[in-house]
Amino acid sequence: MDTLTRMRAFIDVVEAEGFSAAARRTGRSKALLSKYVRELEDDLGALLLNRTTRQFSMTEAGHTYYRTAADILKEIDNLADLVRENNADLKGRLRVSAPRTFVDAEVGQSLIDFAKDHPEVSLEIVAEDRFVDLIEENFDLAIRITKLEDSGLIARKLSDFRVYAVATADFVAKYGPLEHPQDLNRVPFIIDTNSRWHNNVRFSDTDGATISVAVSGPIEVNSPQATLRAARAGIGVAIIPDFIAGSSIQSGELVTLFDDYITKDRGIYAVYPHRRYLPAKVRSFVDFLSAWFRRQNH
Repeated sequence: MDTLTRMRAFIDVVEAEGFSAAARRTGRSKALLSKYVRELEDDLGALLLNRTTRQFSMTEAGHTYYRTAADILKEIDNLADLVRENNADLKGRLRVSAPRTFVDAEVGQSLIDFAKDHPEVSLEIVAEDRFVDLIEENFDLAIRITKLEDSGLIARKLSDFRVYAVATADFVAKYGPLEHPQDLNRVPFIIDTNSRWHNNVRFSDTDGATISVAVSGPIEVNSPQATLRAARAGIGVAIIPDFIAGSSIQSGELVTLFDDYITKDRGIYAVYPHRRYLPAKVRSFVDFLSAWFRRQNH
């Protein structure tokens, strides 16, 4: 029995959190999986799993072995994908992290369109408003909406985007004039708590220096969609991404404020771990999204 088979059995057991669950998931018997793991431990001369009738856990050696073994098998699987790459035959699970802001907006349709065009790919979309650890949490890639900072990840820009400070014309007439970001100190503001700055909103002056403005208001919510509804109701000023506020701005329902003080250096990115062999399904997914956004922007 080769080492890769034993290694894969061990990883299957760990990821299923038990021999019985792994047997159901893989179609192999519990006894066979136990045999493979025991042989692997014998080869290594180390106990990888603590086994009791009610509990399952990895030893310290098991944790160390799992992290490296999972990467090795993923590289082997990715290499196999690369050799037989054919978009028409893409198969397997693709685990994607994306912000709720993206998934719930119209641009989230890009994910659905990919799934429709690639029915053999099992697309798992995890919508969370946090930066996940792609490697530790076993994601193939993530969609990030940000000013991208340096990291150990590979990033491909899918589209530009910007945010707007918006309010209704009636709100501006009531509280105006609103000509400088510091004017937000004296008016109600709708706080989207997804923003990293929360009660301090950041702008930039013409020289690129940061302007930090303390804001407060009657609503704090972790949803850009709810923030948009509150702004349209005339409750306050809000800062909202263009792909959510765009139609309300175009219709005149909302007007933009402080345009000269809002940076335009943000983007929508696909990011993924640096791997020697990039899986065909990841490359095809990123290519699909890039083409999707090009069509939308023209």
